[in-house]
Order: sequence, then structure tokens, then C-alpha cells
Amino acid sequence: MAATHMADVSWKMLELRARSKRSGSIYEPLKCINLPKPEGETLWDKLNHYYRIVKSTLLLHQSPTTGLFPTKTFGNDQKAKVHDSLYCAACAWALALAYRRIDDDKGRTHELEHSAIKCMRGILYCYMRQADKVQKFKQDPKPSACLHSVFNAHTGDEVFSHEEYGHLQINAVSLFLLYLVEMISSGLQIIYNTDEVSFIQNLVFCVERAYRVPDFGVWERGSKYNNGSPELHSSSVGLAKAALEAINGFNLFGNQGCSWSVIFVDFDAHNRNRQTLCSLLPRESRSHNTDAALLPCLSYPGFALDDEVLFGQTLDKIIRKLKGKYGFKRFLRDGYRTALEDRTRRYYKPAEIKLFDGIECEFPLFFIFMIIDGIFRGNPTQVKEYQDLLDPLLQHTPEGCPVVPKYYYVPADFVELEKRSPGSQRRFPSNNGRDGKLFLWGQAVYIIAKLLADKLVSPKDLDPIGRYVAPQDQRNVSMRFSNQGPLENDLVVHVALIAESQRLQVFLNTYGIQTQTPQQVEPIQIWAQKELVKAYFHLGVNEKLGLSGRPDRPIGCLGTSKIYRILGKTVVCYSIIFDLSDFYMSQDVMMLIDDIKNALQFIKQYWKMHGRPLFVVLIREDNIRGSRFSPILDMLAAFRKGIVGGVKVHVDRVQTLISGAVVEQLDFLSMTETEEAPVFKSLEELDLPKHSKVKRQSSTPNASELEQQPDVNINDWKNKSTYEILQKLNDCNCLASQVLLSSILLKREGPNFITKEGTVGEHIERIYRRAGSRKLWSVVRFAASLLGKLVDSLAPSITNVLVQGKQVTLGAFGQEEAVISNPLSPAVIKDMIYEKCQLQDEREAVVQQELVIHIGWIISNSPELFSGMLKIRIGWIIHAMKYELKIRAGDMPAKDLYQMSPSEVKQLLLDILQPQQPGRSWLNRRQLDGSLNRTPAGFYDRVWQILERTPNGLIVAGRFLPQQPTLSDMTMYEMNFSLLVEDMLQNIDQPQYRQIIVELLMVISVILERNPELEFQDKVDLDKVVQEAFRDFQKDHSSAKGAENRSDMTAFYNTHPLGKKGTCSYLSKAVITLLLEGEMKSSNDDPCTIS
Repeated sequence: MAATHMADVSWKMLELRARSKRSGSIYEPLKCINLPKPEGETLWDKLNHYYRIVKSTLLLHQSPTTGLFPTKTFGNDQKAKVHDSLYCAACAWALALAYRRIDDDKGRTHELEHSAIKCMRGILYCYMRQADKVQKFKQDPKPSACLHSVFNAHTGDEVFSHEEYGHLQINAVSLFLLYLVEMISSGLQIIYNTDEVSFIQNLVFCVERAYRVPDFGVWERGSKYNNGSPELHSSSVGLAKAALEAINGFNLFGNQGCSWSVIFVDFDAHNRNRQTLCSLLPRESRSHNTDAALLPCLSYPGFALDDEVLFGQTLDKIIRKLKGKYGFKRFLRDGYRTALEDRTRRYYKPAEIKLFDGIECEFPLFFIFMIIDGIFRGNPTQVKEYQDLLDPLLQHTPEGCPVVPKYYYVPADFVELEKRSPGSQRRFPSNNGRDGKLFLWGQAVYIIAKLLADKLVSPKDLDPIGRYVAPQDQRNVSMRFSNQGPLENDLVVHVALIAESQRLQVFLNTYGIQTQTPQQVEPIQIWAQKELVKAYFHLGVNEKLGLSGRPDRPIGCLGTSKIYRILGKTVVCYSIIFDLSDFYMSQDVMMLIDDIKNALQFIKQYWKMHGRPLFVVLIREDNIRGSRFSPILDMLAAFRKGIVGGVKVHVDRVQTLISGAVVEQLDFLSMTETEEAPVFKSLEELDLPKHSKVKRQSSTPNASELEQQPDVNINDWKNKSTYEILQKLNDCNCLASQVLLSSILLKREGPNFITKEGTVGEHIERIYRRAGSRKLWSVVRFAASLLGKLVDSLAPSITNVLVQGKQVTLGAFGQEEAVISNPLSPAVIKDMIYEKCQLQDEREAVVQQELVIHIGWIISNSPELFSGMLKIRIGWIIHAMKYELKIRAGDMPAKDLYQMSPSEVKQLLLDILQPQQPGRSWLNRRQLDGSLNRTPAGFYDRVWQILERTPNGLIVAGRFLPQQPTLSDMTMYEMNFSLLVEDMLQNIDQPQYRQIIVELLMVISVILERNPELEFQDKVDLDKVVQEAFRDFQKDHSSAKGAENRSDMTAFYNTHPLGKKGTCSYLSKAVITLLLEGEMKSSNDDPCTIS
């Protein structure tokens, strides 16, 4: 009672203080506002009411020079945020759309439309002045090269440098592109000339890479800890996906446009953004478990998600975690504008965000987004619920115009009471409308919501391109610009079989396989995807702005399944998987067959265009040599039957299939008379005698293990003279020995040292080719590593893993590893691999590349195989694969992983990722699970609960996990906490021991859960607990088995975890002993307490 009385007194004191400081308390409702509207109000009266509000609360503040809207409406602050200005422009446009319903509008439609146009062009003006940043960013997306997000409202000048402010906000650029398309579709003219068209095209190039660019997000802070580190945000990736869908194939000149004002989007890049978004959700980022920024991304205006179930899960999480009486919190532990935030510092200190737990400001803005969402989705119950919540929160100007407060905060006097009893304290609005302070983003969205609620504009008016498609209206093929994904369908992929020579065509015909040669499809040309990339170099080029064309990025298999019209030619493309790659994986025909099946599956799943995909299968003479022929023939027979890997296919001549395909007109390549047309190389038919025999047996079957072994010992030759090595190299016919000797020369003399057969580098390249044709995989890998070969698609494969919320480490097992947390460029990854992986065995560097490619594909298609694995440690996975081979060999020598073909390596990887087979020993199980870094369900949450009861933290293998600031900085379900636990386990060098530590942590968690009165007093050394358990285990087993090596834990590792003599019983005993050494916490409901 006393506490309640004190709270009332404090509240009254605060109110009196507020009244004394300014006339008219912000907490007293104005008596003169919201006058009752007359019944039978005309459409003009309704619109006039909103026009007055828009004029006095929004347009009054628009800059007369740039058209931008300031962030603050009082004082001399000149800053304008792109993001906020876009919503203000959208509000003016929405009211203009409403006025179009009136014939005599007194010029208001024109005024409002051009207020929106002026703002959009103001942003474009600011952006175009930074064209040099766009050019840099599309090549290397880093914060120092990004477009700015804040400008001077009156001059358009830069306000902050990238060191002073988090300008990298993919969401802002994406929202600009999205509203640009929506407004032009409604009839506004915003883009005027070709310079502006080429600039917008370059913005698209930047946004296409959103799926791999960590940014600072809507709140400009990046990580939740506000420490200056960017993150991959679902809200940014989602808006990028929405913008790309909207602007794909869109004519920026509207109905008056022509072919060169059309924007092109890389459909494969869009699809990668779609996959990334679905992988990240329902999280916002690694540190944000959820975030209110997802509302405008997944609902109006973005409508970025095509999965209704995932949308429901994400929305439910936002409401559950963030909804309050006064609005939504932006995210949990958000210190922005709370009474405890130190506004003199840009960044927070470690553990500081714990201070803001439970007192985060609440933003009414998100109630408005929920109202708009309800109107779009036809959910009147939701609309009414949030209208009832919003109305009491609105303030008003002296003229009676409604004002949306930016946020409601807990005053400093009531912080402790609020923390003690969440939701008990009344909150104060940040602005009241009578102090000149307006939150323009909130004002704009409020007007849009009211126009929709009063049916003055419809959802279709605000969304002329149909971003939102109601579930009942969705079809198998989406409408252009919509967010709709493919439904369950039985898409038939059209396939054209192309033989590279007439001789090969005749040969395949004898087996009943009908093909065409490049000559027979003329005048249609067949291009490699790299030629298409070359064509796209000309897209968006603008010398005046210093902008080059599309960056050198490969075209994926969705892009190569379209038909192109280029400089009067009709072109079909074959996928990148048929390119003659420099990396040895293409030498394995089983990998090619696997790639073809995967590509068909991918096209079936993600194709959503009108028309059917045309997949060109290029058959080379090299594909059918030796033992490669039978599997290729089986695959071609499957094509003839009409089903390949579960995908329906229809094989026919290119000329027949072209009529049902998607045609892309690359009109940007139309040259003027003075310009020289670019030269493109189409696939040429091999000029071989038609009736000469195809040499099928020129390739040997799989090489024997003996052929892969060198007949020289590297240690014997390391110290011999260069002359002696050269002599041996000349005399030696064994490729395995040649590559070994060449490696000594390469390290000693360098790649340009002259040998009998040219330079050392050239000699190794020849060994690489010969070994590839003879399938000497160990030799091939050794040579590839010496030559520093890099596999295609390495960076995208790592990105595929990262967006699943996992980390990747590169480096040999037992050696220092490099951790990858954010997407990197191929060059950086190459340096990392060759620096970390060549220490013990040169072949490791290329095998790790193989695994990255395989894992990137598997995790995209079967993510469940990686459940419980947060850190994908490539070197440890290789160790697991070697151990699996050892298990399979039994008493015989194990198969050498490096001698296996790439397809066999992939199959072995799939085998070890499968759930453990019963009947295996516990030692083997622990070895494999430990090597894969696999943990049981709920493991990281249980470590959090342990840490809550361990004031002095945990330590294992020298790595310390402190209780503070960990618990203050993070939350239980946060991805970053899980990664911190993995860091603690990083130093453990034995997989089976790591697994025992994981079991120990689960045991500790269960004991603490069942004994709430216990907690650890000292730092818990997990190694010591295991040693104590092992000593007990030895006591029970040493008498039976006699004296053995006291440090050999093999028997312990091989023991079943459960049962009286299981590992868990020994671990439990050691834990309880440690717990009982400390003091017990007293508890009021302790059953042992008598009085």
C-alpha cells in the first residue's frame, strides 16, 4: 500500500512540474478538438478535412527547394531522412488518389501529386550526386561506399560521414524503388531522362546483393547492442526482394515509355533474396529475435513474404514479444529515448542494454501499420482492435489536428516501479502537437490508414501493381510485380538436347537419343552464360555519371532458362553447370548428372514466370568417354521417358520449344550508327568427320590406389639439389611422383622456374589435366592446390550456410580455424582457405572447397540434416568423413578420402549427415557427433539457465564464459548467445571429448532444474568435473580389467550414457559433489525448512 501511495504522490508531483514548465499540460485533453462532424457529410467535406490535416502537419514542413521532409519540425535542425521522407511522399500521393474521385478538385490533385513527385525527385537528386558511391558499392558493398540515408533538407548535401552515422540501409533504397514503381504505375511522371533510368538500373544492381550485405537496418544501429556492427536484417532483405519484384521489367516512363526505359532484374539474385528471407524469418537478425521493423516489410507497403504460414509465425512473434498498451516496442532491450539512455554517447557500453529491459519505449506507429494490414487482408476485427488501442494515444494541435506521438516512455521517477511490475506505470508521450514537435513518419502513415478506413482510397489504389495478392486469388503462375510464390504445381520443364558435334549426334542416335547440333538450330544461337554476362555489361552504362554496367556476376539457371532477343538475334543459353570449368569437379561425370538433376529441381521449385523454362542440356564428346558413358546414357534415357529426378520434362527441338518460352528483349544493346556493336561468341559445332568413330575408350576406368601413390618419398627429396630433382622429374613417368617433385620446385624456385617442359607452373598444369583424364583424384587435388585453383560459386555457397543462421569455419582439423560470420568475396575466401588449409596436407585446401559447395547446396534443400549444428567446421567434417571410412574398413586399411571422386565425397558427406545408425558403438557415435559439432535440442537454452545459477561463469579447455556481461547483454533465445557458447567449446581438440562436455552441460541443467535451491559458488571448470567422473568410472572398472593406462578415456567414451553405470550417472555424481561444496540458497517454499 505504501509503495502505491508513493507512486501516486510521485505522479502528481511530476504532473505539477510539467504544468509549471509550460502552459497547457500535455496530459490534459483539449476541450475544443474533434468537433462532431455533421451527418450526411459530402465527399468534398471528408477530403477537405484530411487536406487541412496534411497541409498543416506535413506539407507545411516540406522543403521548398529539395522537396524533402525534415526529421525534426522545430528548431534549426536541417536533417532529412530518406526513409521518413518516402512515407510523407506516399501520404501526399494517397490523398491525391482520393481527390481523383472529384471532378472539380480546385487544383488539389495536382498540388498533392507534385508534392509527392517533388519529394521523390529530391531523393533522386541527392542520390545521383553520390553516383560515385553507387559505382563503388556495386563492386564491393561496404559501409564506406554506400549511399547516404540522411541529407540536408534544403540543399541535399551530405550531413554525416560514414564514420559518424550508419548510412548503410538497404531498406531505404529498396523502399524508394518500391514507391517509385507504385507511383509511376498510378500515372505520376517522376523519371525524366536516360541518365535517371541508367542510375535507377544501377540502384537495382546494388539492391540485388542485399541477401549478402549486412546493414544498419531501419533503426540505423545494426546490432541490438548498438556497438557499430552491421547485421543481415530480414526487414532489409525483405524490402529488397519486394523492390526487385516490383521493378522487374518495369517501364520508368510509364505508359509513354519505350524499350530503353525498362528496368532489368536478375531473377536468380531476386530468388536468392527470397531464399535468404525465408531462412532468416521469423528472426529479424542474429541479435534481434524479433523486431517491429518487420511489419512494414511483411505487410504494407512491402508485402515481401509469399509464405502465409511463415507470415503468421512471424507476426505472432512480433505481437507476443513487442506489443504493449501504448504501441509496439521496436525490439527487446531497446534503449532508444528511455530515461536511462545516455544520449551523449553514440554507442552503448557492454552489458548496458540490460538496463533497458522492461522500460523500452512503445511506438503507436505500429498500431497504425496493424490497422492498414487488417484493411488489406479484409480483417475488420483486427482493424477495430488497433483503432480502439490507438485513439486514446493520439494528441492534438491547437487547431484540432490529430498528432501521433513518436513514442511513449517511462519517466525516470517511475523506472524502478515499472521494472518491478511491468505495465503498471503510466507512460508519457514524446510529443503532443502543441509544442511544434511532429513525428512525420507517424503522421503520414496515420493519414494513409484513415483514408483506407474511411474508404476514400482502396487497397488497390495504394497498390496499383498488385503487391498484395489475397490467398484465394493466387494462381500457379504469379502476376507480374506481385509477391506471390509458386504454389504446389507440376511444372513441366522444356528440355533441348544439344550434341557438340554431328559425329556425337550420329553415335547417340544409335541408342535412340535424338539430339540437335548447334548448326541445326540456326538461325537461333546457343550461348554460354558468360556471353550473356558480357551482354549485360552494357546495361545501365552512363559515362556522364561514371557508371559502368552490370557487375561481372554469373547468370543462374533461372536466367539461362529464358530466351533472349539480342541485336536482332534469338539466343538460348546453357547453364553454368555445362561450362568447361577449370576446377576438377567438372571432370567427374556423376557430379554433372547430379548438377543437372539439382538444376531441374531448382527450376521446378522457383520458376514463377508466364511461359515454360527452356533448359538446354549440352552433351560433349568428353562426357561419354570410358566409364562415363553408361551413367550419361541412363540420364538421357530418363529424359526420353519424360521424368528426371522426380521432375517432369518434355524433350523437343529448340525451334518447337521456343514458342512456349519466356522471351527477354535486351533492347539496351541497340547501338547507334556510330557505335560499334559488341561481338558475342556462340557455341560452335566441333568440325569432325561425320562418320568417324567416337573414341569411347580413351578414358580409363577409376584408377587403382597403386597408381595414386608416388614412388618417391618427399622427405628423401626435400634436401636434394634442384638439379637432382629436375633429373628425377624428367626420368619419372608416375604422375603422383611428378606432382610431389614439382611441389618441391614450386616452393623453392617459384612458378616461373624453367624445366624441360616449360615453367614449373605449366608443368603442374599439365599434370593436373593428365591426372584428371585418368581419374587420379589424389594427384588432381594435389596439383589443383599447388596451382591455387578456386571453385566457382564458393562465395554464394558460404552465404547459403550463413543465412541459415550458422557460422562457417575454414582450416584443418586440430589447427587454427578462420571463422566466417558474414558474407565475403571469393578473393578473401580463397586467401583464407590457402592460408589455413595447406599446413599439413596441400590437398586439404581444395577438398574444403568441394565440401563448401556440397554443404551450400544440401543446406538450401535439406536444412534438417544440419539441425543442432550451429557452427559448420569444414575441417572437423573432413575428420568425421575420414573416421567414417575407418569404421567402414574395420580391420582393413581405410580408404583414402583424397583418392575418392568428388561424387563419392559428396555421397560420404550425405551419409555422415544422416541420423546415427543404431548398432554403432558409443565411441563411434560420439566421435561423429562431436566432429559435426552436433548438439541436442534446447542445448543453448539450457546453458543459459546454467549460467543464471553460476555467478562466476563456466570454463572449458581454457575458454571462459562469464555470467556478466553475458546475461545483461543478451537474451536466452538470441542467436549470438548460442554462438558464444560455441566459442567456449572451440578449444576442445577431441570430438568425443567435446560430446562428453555437451552431455555434461545437459546433466548440470537437469540437476539445477530439479533443485532450485542449489547454485554454483565458484567458477565451474567443466574439465575438472569430467576428470572427477572419469576417476569414479575407473574405480568401478579397474578391479575388473586390471591395471590400464590411467589417462586413456576410450572405455569411458564407449559407455552408454544412461543406466546405473552409464556416463551420465558418473557425471551427475561429480556435479552434485561440486554443488554441495558451496552454500545453498534459502528459499521460502523450501520443503526442508521447519520454521
